[in-house]
Amino acid sequence: MGERLGPFPGRLDADLVRRYAAATRDPSPLVAAGLVVPAVAVVTQVWHAMEAGLAALLPDPVRASATGAVHGEHDIVLHRPLVPGEPLRTWVQGHGARPAGRNLAVTLHHRTVDGSDRLVAEQWWTTIFLGAIGEPVGAGAPDHHFPERAGDTPLGAVAVGTDNAMVHGYAEVSGDRSEHHFTAEAARRSGFDRPFLHGLCTMALCAHGVLTVVGEGGADRVRRVAVRFAAPVFIGDDVAIEVRRAGDGAFAFEAAAGGGAVIRNGLLELRP
Repeated sequence: MGERLGPFPGRLDADLVRRYAAATRDPSPLVAAGLVVPAVAVVTQVWHAMEAGLAALLPDPVRASATGAVHGEHDIVLHRPLVPGEPLRTWVQGHGARPAGRNLAVTLHHRTVDGSDRLVAEQWWTTIFLGAIGEPVGAGAPDHHFPERAGDTPLGAVAVGTDNAMVHGYAEVSGDRSEHHFTAEAARRSGFDRPFLHGLCTMALCAHGVLTVVGEGGADRVRRVAVRFAAPVFIGDDVAIEVRRAGDGAFAFEAAAGGGAVIRNGLLELRP
């Protein structure tokens, strides 16, 4: 805990933003043109930091006790809108670990700065290590549970389709080419019967789905997006996103696909 790794250099240039918009079916013309960076696109800058963080910071006995791992939660906070093409650097360190039933939830904290070393974005990436044994340490991921805050009446809902082109496009822009997104055999090794969408691609679909429903500003107004992954989205299923108000400038959302929940406790906050 407390050991910082990095920096990992990155850049969200206009071409990457355009390809990210195409992969996630972002409906914003400004995002599609590479002129505005959507909040969730910052996840493309921390993939290698996350891998290095887990490799260096997770004790061997904990890793050996796990039968597998899944993405459990993700929380993004933008301290200002991202600028296409600006140089970025990311550091990662252990944030905490806690038992989660028979599993262990391990959270890494990523801090991304700009060329002047000003903090631009923070991300808390929680991985669930299945069957792992470990003692609680550090802090839990920031809270984004909303049932007591969200109104009972949905503001609206929107559905987004998925297909193989989305999976291949997202793998290209994110660097995540895990085989379980592409072949049934690899998906079965991960405990599922067919290939499934990247969780962070599902998160992106939800973010611009919320913006579509609420109609209160563009992608550059998003300050925070947080989700808990309940289940994967299988390729070809539609993702149905339901949105509720959760305070001034804050919106709670959940998503379902294939008849079951895929995102719970979603939260999107807009800056004034």
